[in-house]
Amino acid sequence: MGIEIERKFLVSGDAWRTAPGAEITQGYLCRSENHSVRVRLAKGRAWLAVKGRARKGVKQEFEYPIPPEDARAMLELCPYPLIEKTRHEIAHDGFTWEVDVFKGANQGLVVAEIELEAPDQSFPRPAWIGAEVTDDPRYLNANLAVHPFSDW
Repeated sequence: MGIEIERKFLVSGDAWRTAPGAEITQGYLCRSENHSVRVRLAKGRAWLAVKGRARKGVKQEFEYPIPPEDARAMLELCPYPLIEKTRHEIAHDGFTWEVDVFKGANQGLVVAEIELEAPDQSFPRPAWIGAEVTDDPRYLNANLAVHPFSDW
């Protein structure tokens, strides 16, 4: 079974901005409090993901590569606005941080995520990591599609 263990933080400062970014477009075919079905395009590749509800940063996640043409067609089926962002991958003390800079209705939001092997795994925090928002559902991409940052 696919399990994702992830912690999410707000970003403060610009010290992380040395890494190049990749454009991501994603949409949600369906979403609820307990699950979401996401389609994503990035770097000329595409994926379909089914995610369960996160509890303390742990959730079921099943992700499958799909043809980019199929992803573009699926994005047109999404009933919610698309999420557009630039993702930067930053290595820090043996861990990879993914920093997402949101665009469109979520402009101004910058979030960093780190994937872990265990919920209680310790990790060094870069100086640019701010408040943790792992358990705040407003920061879930599936929720940002419906309740964008600009409306808060």
